[in-house]
Amino acid sequence: MYFIANWKMFGSVKSVNSLNKVISYSKMKKLKANIIYCPPYTLIKSFVDKTKKSNIKIGAQDCHTQINYGPFTGAVSSKMIKDLGGKFVIIGHSETRAENDNKKINLKIKSALNEKLNVILCIGEKLIDKRKNKTKYVLKKQLLEGLKNLKNLNQVIIAYEPVWSIGTGIIPSENDLKKLLDL
Repeated sequence: MYFIANWKMFGSVKSVNSLNKVISYSKMKKLKANIIYCPPYTLIKSFVDKTKKSNIKIGAQDCHTQINYGPFTGAVSSKMIKDLGGKFVIIGHSETRAENDNKKINLKIKSALNEKLNVILCIGEKLIDKRKNKTKYVLKKQLLEGLKNLKNLNQVIIAYEPVWSIGTGIIPSENDLKKLLDL
């Protein structure tokens, strides 16, 4: 089981101390969940330093397709994330998926895996797809194209993120989730 906290565009160096309670909680012997924080790039190193003596892992919210460094203003490569101590990267989140097709997502995954980062691949359908009963089609396409030509998927976590649920107050039902089991 994974608990993944995407901090989006939130936080400052002072907010790193908000991890204290979670660090204490994570040290409980009964806790069998993986806790991953994905703060903004500017806080990755601070989060890594704060969680060194815990079992909490730190990741990034996205990465560039470029495996190494390059002339891409504002972009962050997998190599840079790893250098900061990040262990995970979210790829294909609904907000970034709008700007990236499945081929570009595939390149980002390859970049992350090349640096031995664990990938959190977000997949999800829009409300129009759900209403037209295209959920399985959309999700299968995202998976097949996003994971194309990847052999070792042990470092990939699939996170279902129904776009139609974001900010709407509509929560996927148990039936919605059960339908996904035979993808």
